[in-house]
Amino acid sequence: MAEEVALRDVYGQTLVELGRENPDIVVLDADLSPSTMTYHFKNEFPARFIEVGIAEANMIGISSGLAANGKIPFASTFAVFATSRCFDQIRVSVAQAKLNVKIVATHSGLTVGEDGASHQALEDLALVCSLPGFTVIIPADGIETAQVIRAVAAHQGPCYVRLIRGKLPLVCAGDYKFEIGKAYEMRKGTDATIMAIGTMVSPALEAAAALAPEGIDCRVLNMSTLKPIDETAVLKAAVETGAIVTAEEHQEHGGLGGTVARIVVKHHPVPMEMVAVKDKFGMSGKPAELLVRYGLTSKDIAAAVRDAVKRKI
Repeated sequence: MAEEVALRDVYGQTLVELGRENPDIVVLDADLSPSTMTYHFKNEFPARFIEVGIAEANMIGISSGLAANGKIPFASTFAVFATSRCFDQIRVSVAQAKLNVKIVATHSGLTVGEDGASHQALEDLALVCSLPGFTVIIPADGIETAQVIRAVAAHQGPCYVRLIRGKLPLVCAGDYKFEIGKAYEMRKGTDATIMAIGTMVSPALEAAAALAPEGIDCRVLNMSTLKPIDETAVLKAAVETGAIVTAEEHQEHGGLGGTVARIVVKHHPVPMEMVAVKDKFGMSGKPAELLVRYGLTSKDIAAAVRDAVKRKI
């Protein structure tokens, strides 16, 4: 069984490394640093850490001011607070001003678990992807998370990175090299392509393995950069495999599925299925139980692939 790693732990450790390398790195948090793991940075660089309290909108405003003065602010809180609670500040102060603010949101999706619907961000990607100029990234494991945090620190412009609360198995190879805007082929295949992000990459690989004995050869793409998405990889998959299934721990509206469908419909229509939350709010429960209830398992992905392949001409 692959080793499991908490992505927010990797985030906190990588922030400390970046802080040692670049004095312009500053970190802000909204009263959740023991959970977002920014407290590691706070302990080593107290003069470059700002605790704003339960005031997410102010955190974004302060981050904008710091970025306007040449700093590289990383602002962190839970995903549900990072986006919907202060969307106006992100839109006006960060996106419209094109400022170099990095929003790293933890505790996204259904897998927040027992905290329930009020804390389960299932529409955050739709919100931030709607903002011109924003780069949006959802890492699939700890290896990728470390590289993503370094990449957004070096990238000029506003970024949103989405992390989950729990642990994820390592799925990226030791020689993996993350690049903003590039999909990563996790498995070759010719009959269909599964495109997944974050939590769903590991189940996508499990689904592909389960379908192989049935004679369905699946390509699996890790689409960690949701915006700008790798249109070349999407079109290549449509042309070469003729069927696509997207998988995301997010509402079906406004996430990976819709983004891929927009490209496919315009350039090379093929049968598509979308594994996502179907226009419902979440509920309290154990993470694994919620993924089953809302149809976000490897079995659900495999069933979607079978449906898409049946519709191939």
